Amino acid sequence: MPSQAPVSNRRVPRRQSALLWLAASVAALLAAAAPASAQKPRGRDLGVPFEGTPGVLNAITDVAGVEVGHSNIIRGSGPRVIGEGPVRTGVTAVFPRGTDSPDPVFAAWFSLNGDGEMTGTTWVQDSGILEGPVMITNTLSVGIVHHAVIQWGVDKVFGGEGGPGRWLASLPVVAETWDGTLNDTYGQHVTVEDALAAIDDAHGGAVEEGNVGGGTGMICHRFKGGIGTSSRIVELDGATYTLGVLVQCNYGSRAPFRVAGVPVGLEIPDLLPARPDAEEGSLEDGPEASDREGSIIVVVATDAPVLPHQLKRIARRVSLGLARNGSTSGNGSGDIFIAFSTANEDSASEIESPNGLQMLINRDLNPLFAATVEATEEAVINALVAAETMTGANDVTVFELPHDRLRDILRRYNRLTN
Repeated sequence: MPSQAPVSNRRVPRRQSALLWLAASVAALLAAAAPASAQKPRGRDLGVPFEGTPGVLNAITDVAGVEVGHSNIIRGSGPRVIGEGPVRTGVTAVFPRGTDSPDPVFAAWFSLNGDGEMTGTTWVQDSGILEGPVMITNTLSVGIVHHAVIQWGVDKVFGGEGGPGRWLASLPVVAETWDGTLNDTYGQHVTVEDALAAIDDAHGGAVEEGNVGGGTGMICHRFKGGIGTSSRIVELDGATYTLGVLVQCNYGSRAPFRVAGVPVGLEIPDLLPARPDAEEGSLEDGPEASDREGSIIVVVATDAPVLPHQLKRIARRVSLGLARNGSTSGNGSGDIFIAFSTANEDSASEIESPNGLQMLINRDLNPLFAATVEATEEAVINALVAAETMTGANDVTVFELPHDRLRDILRRYNRLTN
């Protein structure tokens, strides 16, 4: 799906906007028509009965203009040696309008539980504006990714690719979750080049899920976790809007885990992370304990014309989607969400006054609230379904969610759709 061209200081004409939307839709249809064998199965493919109507790709990139890129770092095996590895980590980049457009977007953020980090949010809170990408990585690599985004912006401006101030976002949004079970996190292996590679990889169309990008070494409900995405189509007073969600899931103990209301965590008490020379599920320190709380970062995108105070309300609804899957957002969990709208082109610009600003009335937000809950729930399950068993530092193995057992459980609870 091609990104929207830079719009400088003028609004895109209605006809041009329509052409951009048509081009994006055709690209999405072509991606969706790719051979099924080339794509990993997702929750719906396994018969999970999700609510709501997804977009063509069932991904955050169904929101026209949004691009996602990943950089994966996987090397080494055996005992953890700080600074040497093994390494199981990466970086994910989410661009609201693609890498070719410097036009900011209206945005808001929400912290359900704050034992985590998302930089740049004080300015998002005060200004209601997001400039540049949302980057996601591991806990101890936030600084280097933050630096890389600034470097990228400087190169865009002073390298002649942008105008003064149009790409130089000096307060990047960079978020994290902890991958210290599988990764040599303290070795801080992510580099500027890795972050720039995620930016360079940003594209529309299908989004890679599971053990990719910032989600490479993550664990969710003590199965292998990572990156997941989903979307919903919202019909409102004759208009059609899209809302998409991307998650980096790294939270949750096993017992509360639910899929479509079914207590899958209780039905699959085995397959817990373990070393080959230890009792299954027996790991040593805090973040690796059986009552592991972990964290999750969630990005919500929509093309509905909503303003920052409304986006704040949308971001809060992510919490309800996580609760459906069994999250209680424990004391040690960093559950942090950011939402943005790609509507109102140029209206968030700091260069000249807005023109033609539009917004939905508050009573029309209910379908977007529901879409956020539904898409968040599905994005987490898609991450778990796509993730594959991984062995990392100290030969710890974290197992994938077994597809056949999940289907059998859903069938026994009369919740299987196919």
